[in-house]
Amino acid sequence: MRWDMFVWASVTLVLLALEAMAPGAFMLWLGFAAAAVFLLVWLLPVPLSALAQVGAFVVLSFVSILIYWRWFRRREPASDQPALNRRGASFIGRVVPLASPIVAGHGRVQIADAFWDVTGPDLPAGTPVRIVDADAMTLKVEPVAEGGGCRPAEHG
Repeated sequence: MRWDMFVWASVTLVLLALEAMAPGAFMLWLGFAAAAVFLLVWLLPVPLSALAQVGAFVVLSFVSILIYWRWFRRREPASDQPALNRRGASFIGRVVPLASPIVAGHGRVQIADAFWDVTGPDLPAGTPVRIVDADAMTLKVEPVAEGGGCRPAEHG
């Protein structure tokens, strides 16, 4: 076996092993590119220079990643729980009373047993507010229109 075939077979195996250890679908496509170069070197009757082999690997890597982004990534199913790891985002739309007044744009609400910092217009404590956005650990709120007060099931 020629040295270049051994190198590309080894590169392919290393990249696929890295993908198996840290899945993310990136090393997989580089592994496919390395496997394609291995096949190219093995099947061509004329040996390619090392520069041509590396160039083929770079081009095939770009092509394989482009195929992933255009074809496979677009077909990934949407999550049934998009706010799973963003707890603040899961509260959007909920109506809760202010635990402390909003003064100079900052206040607090209590949701279950946790207090959350909120931003919004200045309002007195106890005013029902609707959570309209979440930024890390801060919730953005707006006052609830007349007749849209807190319902016990929404802020428990």
